[in-house]
Amino acid sequence: MADAAGETAVDDGESALGTLRAFFALERDVLVLSVAMFAFSLGFQMTGRYVPRYMSLLGAGGLAIGLYGTVGNLISAVYPYPGGAVSDRIGSRLALTAFGLASTVGFLVWVAAPLVGTVTVDLSVIPLVTVEAVVLPVGIFLGLFLAQAWKSFGLGATFAVVKQAVPPERLATGFASTETVRRLAFLVGPLLAAALIAVFGFDLGFRAVLLVAAAFGLVATVVQHVLYDASEDTVGKSFEGISAVAEDLRSMPPALPPLLAGDTLVRFANGMVYVFFVIVVTEFLAVDATLPLVGYLSPDALFGVLLAVEMMVALASMVPMARLADRVGLKPVVALGFSVYAIFPILLINAPADPVIVGLLFAFSGFRFAGLPAHKALIVGPAEQDAGGRVTGAYYLLRNTLTIPSALVGGYLYDAVSPELAFGVATAIGLVGTGVFLVFGREFDP
Repeated sequence: MADAAGETAVDDGESALGTLRAFFALERDVLVLSVAMFAFSLGFQMTGRYVPRYMSLLGAGGLAIGLYGTVGNLISAVYPYPGGAVSDRIGSRLALTAFGLASTVGFLVWVAAPLVGTVTVDLSVIPLVTVEAVVLPVGIFLGLFLAQAWKSFGLGATFAVVKQAVPPERLATGFASTETVRRLAFLVGPLLAAALIAVFGFDLGFRAVLLVAAAFGLVATVVQHVLYDASEDTVGKSFEGISAVAEDLRSMPPALPPLLAGDTLVRFANGMVYVFFVIVVTEFLAVDATLPLVGYLSPDALFGVLLAVEMMVALASMVPMARLADRVGLKPVVALGFSVYAIFPILLINAPADPVIVGLLFAFSGFRFAGLPAHKALIVGPAEQDAGGRVTGAYYLLRNTLTIPSALVGGYLYDAVSPELAFGVATAIGLVGTGVFLVFGREFDP
């Protein structure tokens, strides 16, 4: 299976048609898991980028929205390990079903968030804290813990399939094929959300979005439970405890620390402001637009279109940039992606409320995804053939753990000082991270 899929990915992966051929050539079990990943990604992309705006309408400020981002980071960092333990205990098939149902219920909890109410936490008694109180929508945080459940299994499965199917010298192209398929959901999801919000307005429209996401989640859960045969699957058995993780970190290939250091700084910077992009577009800039054949789009609906523009550029550039990486080396392409991550925040916060300019900025932001295939190839490339999963797990565990507080830091600066300062600091940290990778990542030079 791996060899056949690998040949297809390598031979045809350099075109959109080739990507689809490689996708449908996969063994049925892997194809079913990929379809489920697409469906859940669709639900997450329809909802996740709008939740901060939803929180804002429920009375939450910048600090609460930053806390939401930080809790999301925490979940992303810690969920794979209890998820793996559950998978070992009950089997991958039942575990995937249970986590799929949890994610589906999470979307429904978000629908009911206005009914659950809010909790106000008094911060005025804390020295040096200039934010007097924070309003926390309880239903949003409860739903977050549930909605992110299924995602804990996606990353390892993707890496494992590509590592086994693609020759080492073509890893970037192989990852481009899988990323293209998965990120189609990143294109379709925001457009569906924008359409519903444009028709019904944000309040009713976003609840409809959440219900549609829950429907996708339920269908994907049923499909994977019925069709997925995990008898030979090892997802969820890659991590064997904290001692094994510590050993993997100590034995990390020497080429990876510069990449990890730069990547962590860039991701910390992006995490500071990522949850505020929707707030900047819809409230800070309040930019709207009238499009041909579509008509008037409110700032909320326009944000979904902007996300789609961003992803169209990402999809169009990912495979060509992966081919470029095969020719000139991985490092320049990864550095390009890091640079876009770093520069975008300062450009967005200082943009005029012009839909054309904001649209061009989101198109520019799409190039940050162009470096992802090369980035992933840099992570697993130095690993031994049978150790790619452990290296990947150790790398992402450390990076995700270090970036957990990023959104809370950004939220504090956003509320306590100004949005401009929060976004400016994020850009400065991102540029430092890019520089660290360029200067110290000499082992990646062609």
